[in-house]
Amino acid sequence: MRLILMGPPGAGKGTQARLLGEQFRIPHISTGEMLRDEIQAQSELGQQADRYMSHGKLVPDEVMLDMVAARLRLPDTAGGFLLDGYPRTVSQAVALDSLLEQSDQVLDAIVALIVDPELLVNRLSARRTCTDCHAVYNLVVKPPRQRGVCDECGGTNLIQRDDDKPTTIRERLRVYEKQTAPLLSYYLPSGRLSEIPGQDTIEAVHKSILAALPSADQLD
Repeated sequence: MRLILMGPPGAGKGTQARLLGEQFRIPHISTGEMLRDEIQAQSELGQQADRYMSHGKLVPDEVMLDMVAARLRLPDTAGGFLLDGYPRTVSQAVALDSLLEQSDQVLDAIVALIVDPELLVNRLSARRTCTDCHAVYNLVVKPPRQRGVCDECGGTNLIQRDDDKPTTIRERLRVYEKQTAPLLSYYLPSGRLSEIPGQDTIEAVHKSILAALPSADQLD
């Protein structure tokens, strides 16, 4: 299964991607997590990306493509993969299609999560991230079991990232609507695009996604 999961910030892509990756036994490739790792490591790529991400902007296409291409060359993608956070523009989608064509691959499905923007602002502004292991919590719907303490590693530094503050969230949503939403029109003619309401429970959204995916005998 070669799958793209797309949607605006806060739509639940990361949660659904992890569930799908486990179910289909394919790597969940989150470009956001890859970039945050680079930022934490203060690498050259991380410093460059941070200048864009901290203001709700998109990282340049050439940087993203190089990072994704290197990841897709790793052996664990031979049986498929799930891309979360890439492509984010039509030009990135064209570049990804070209990259896959070089290895005689095509995408099996594109799933877009659709959520009301104001709900997303409320969701994201309540999000907190562990600086030690990158576990993500939501103070409203998924708080840590002990206030201020990470369930995963026991770290006590749960922060609100700059890109989870209301002003930056609205800018991120504006950027998404302008640059990423056009991907729906790009992928629609392929017949592989499914638009799934993302405001329901995690379980209900997951069930809707599975119902929209092609069966094994339909895969290329």
